[in-house]
Amino acid sequence: MHTLAFQWRTYSEGMADPQNSVDEILSTVRGGARRVTVAKRTVAEVLVEASGHLTVDEVTLAVQDRRPDVSPSTVYRILEEFEELKIVVHTHLGQSAAVYHLSGAVHGHLTCEVCNYTMQIPAAHFDVLGKDLQKTYGFLLDRHHVAISGTCAHCQSVRRHNT
Repeated sequence: MHTLAFQWRTYSEGMADPQNSVDEILSTVRGGARRVTVAKRTVAEVLVEASGHLTVDEVTLAVQDRRPDVSPSTVYRILEEFEELKIVVHTHLGQSAAVYHLSGAVHGHLTCEVCNYTMQIPAAHFDVLGKDLQKTYGFLLDRHHVAISGTCAHCQSVRRHNT
């Protein structure tokens, strides 16, 4: 099956209307020979309006606020379909549930094991690691899924202050 790569553009790249983004997502769905449904449109709207990464439960709650008849399993299947079409990417952050976000600039995540704060960092920080893993182990790093656990600067400071 041929999948289309969804080219996400941010508002700073000239997108002034979230509806255009929803329309782009639905166009990608149609281009992948898939049906566009009210539930898929609603999931697309929730993802476009999101200020960050969302768990399946968060997407489901937001969808059901608008369309109470959409089941959690339907939302999960739509997210899987959107991932197949390269519209969304999921990432596992520490011990938390997987989160979903629109495809776009590849980035990694640093997650604090103390306070669970997660920050996005440019994927370029993983270029040397990725090359080394490929050369040494023949392992190809998926930079969309990179999440490194550790302790953030704030929690380190609190620990130093309390000792």
